[in-house]
Amino acid sequence: MPRYKAVVAYDGSEFFGFQVQTKNGVERQRTVQGELNRAVNQMAKQPTPAIKVVGASRTDTGVHAFGQVVHFDLPFDIQPEGVRKGLNTLLPRDIMIKQVTKVADDFHARFNTHAKRYSYRVSTQDFTDPFKRHYTGHFQWRLDVARIQTALPDLLGEHDFASFAASGNQTATTVRTITRADVIVKPEAQELVFIFEGNAFLYNQIRIMVGVLLEIGNGRRDVHDIVRLIAVKDREQARFTAPASGLYLEEIYYDSTEEIK
Repeated sequence: MPRYKAVVAYDGSEFFGFQVQTKNGVERQRTVQGELNRAVNQMAKQPTPAIKVVGASRTDTGVHAFGQVVHFDLPFDIQPEGVRKGLNTLLPRDIMIKQVTKVADDFHARFNTHAKRYSYRVSTQDFTDPFKRHYTGHFQWRLDVARIQTALPDLLGEHDFASFAASGNQTATTVRTITRADVIVKPEAQELVFIFEGNAFLYNQIRIMVGVLLEIGNGRRDVHDIVRLIAVKDREQARFTAPASGLYLEEIYYDSTEEIK
């Protein structure tokens, strides 16, 4: 059975996250993975056993993606562009298949990941814009962006990010490596855009980091408080978690040789 890798974009506003959640074998909520499973199996003429789509990142409720990656096996060989077009005709309008490639049988969307890039958008308007409320976080208080820019390098490198992991984190280690941490100011849109790149991220890590950075920008924290938080390894001291609505999975990186069959 040929294996395919697909790059997927979705508006996470009306999804209960990426991963299928079942009770007694029945899906409990609408999920991105559930919609992808339905479309792939419909295109494959409902094979037995059913095809399961495997995702690289289990994004949470309300989180968006420009570059989620999945893999799946089909019971027949078809050109990747045909797979892309076929799936897009079957999927709802809040999911789009951007690219499909045929890959080696041992390619795994999750386990072959080398790095991920996320962005987080923050609206700085004085009131919540009704047209942005599902697509940005919101911070209406004064911000000194220079303080945020000073703090960002403290996140770079390999650290134990236990203070930045939500209670639902189930990973064996909280050590992660961050290779990029930037902020872009968009005055015309009254937005800040944070960009983070690393080998992997903990549960809610980016949203907690954004919350800390906003409090630094507002003067509620010392400009180098991230250094202290990394040292104390205490989630409660990080406090504020930015809402899911501003988070975007931008891109997932692989070794290019693993993608070619």
